[in-house]
Amino acid sequence: MFTRVLIANRGEIAVRLIRGCREIGIDTVAIYSEADATAPHVLAADDAVCVGPPPSAESYLSIERIIEAAQRTKCDAVHPGYGFLSENPVFAHAVGDAGLKFIGPRSEAIAAMGDKVAARKRVAAVGVPVVPAVEEVADVGQLPRLAAEIGYPMLIKAAAGGGGKGMRIVRNEHELAPAFAAAGREATAAFGDGRLFVERYLDRPRHVEVQVLADEHGHIVHLGERECSIQRRHQKIIEETPSPVLTPALRTQMTAAAVAAARSVDYANAGTVEFLLDQDGRFYFLEMNTRLQVEHPITELVTGIDLVHAQVRIAAGERLWLRQEDVQARGHAIECRIYAEDAARHFLPSPGLIQCLHEPKGPGVRVDSGIRSGFEVTTHYDPMLAKLAVWGDTREAARRRMLCALGDYIVLGCTTAIPFLIEVLDHPAFVAGDTHTHYIEEHFPTWHPRERHRMIAAIAAAIEGVRPPTSAGVSSAASPASPWTTLGNWRLGQG
Repeated sequence: MFTRVLIANRGEIAVRLIRGCREIGIDTVAIYSEADATAPHVLAADDAVCVGPPPSAESYLSIERIIEAAQRTKCDAVHPGYGFLSENPVFAHAVGDAGLKFIGPRSEAIAAMGDKVAARKRVAAVGVPVVPAVEEVADVGQLPRLAAEIGYPMLIKAAAGGGGKGMRIVRNEHELAPAFAAAGREATAAFGDGRLFVERYLDRPRHVEVQVLADEHGHIVHLGERECSIQRRHQKIIEETPSPVLTPALRTQMTAAAVAAARSVDYANAGTVEFLLDQDGRFYFLEMNTRLQVEHPITELVTGIDLVHAQVRIAAGERLWLRQEDVQARGHAIECRIYAEDAARHFLPSPGLIQCLHEPKGPGVRVDSGIRSGFEVTTHYDPMLAKLAVWGDTREAARRRMLCALGDYIVLGCTTAIPFLIEVLDHPAFVAGDTHTHYIEEHFPTWHPRERHRMIAAIAAAIEGVRPPTSAGVSSAASPASPWTTLGNWRLGQG
């Protein structure tokens, strides 16, 4: 087993990895940028190394500085978490070349699944269904012919990368050229690779993914599925397990396809195979995320399997101790991502100083957090602050528990999407399990917080003593995100 692991990440996932390593007796080293010098993950680790200024390219994405930090602090392994360099095969290879163990899959597997075109071909060869597509479109002049073959609507996608970047929906011929140019520019900026391909666009599909776990000796199991259909800008904000619509037969087919996809690249460690499920019950391979997934807590809640522990043990060379029949899911779990975003303004990032933080607690409630009171949320990094996950013995019990937990969650100093999440979970369509990837556009094309959400935040601020109002009702020192600047003149009643 490893003695010291460098955590090549920040925020809530870095805190989660540090805790997981500590639980199995491994020391950890955090890396941080100058903007994160007093961040929770830095304070939680046994040691910490500054790897550069705030821009990610000069700190969290600097392969040379990260490996130098690992060697200087005598680490024997590196865990990349998710995001940043987690799916960069060059980084995984460089870690190995430096005599360190990469806690994740081999660089060859990362590269094979990182190219969407190559991944489609590979999984199709082992019988995994893929969406009809035309691969590697080099010129916009090809698009009219492809549209005639595939039909509208169709989706232009980046061949490399993910996270919804380099992706455009095209519904008619007038949108072809602008969408192709925009997708190419975005793909080049995000991934340094402007290659594009075109596939049939599925109307109102569900996004269902399967968690797999594989050792370095060829043994693979799946840990069930997660439904991740509630998304904004092609990025998930609410996930649940199990999916409310999968029949036992469909679950068997999808999980078998996920295992086959992982086996096609000799996969080892934790990974997730993602599918689109259409309205007729047909599923298609979307991509494979060759890393720990953001939504891994809900799988842990229903299976009792710690995925971080499993990752470390597999990377250390242990054989997988689980057989497929050992994996038994119990109950239902839901996760909400807590972003510093303003849902009323198209989910624009909302940086600021965390003036007051109260995280929910209670049976079946889990918070993976990367913030604390007094922490500055900047524009340098992804605006996700934390993840809130709950477990219940039924879907409805989990949904109600999540509503209670969200109602108890207080973050003052920057705007969060918590009030929006409450309304999404309370919508009749979500209650019925009628979700799809365009759920937000369909049910919440415009959204503004209810007055009661604003009043709750203001009362919480008064109780906590955060920037109390002057006799005129508004503090001149209040930040723009404070309730004192958004509620107008008011005061608590007497008695």
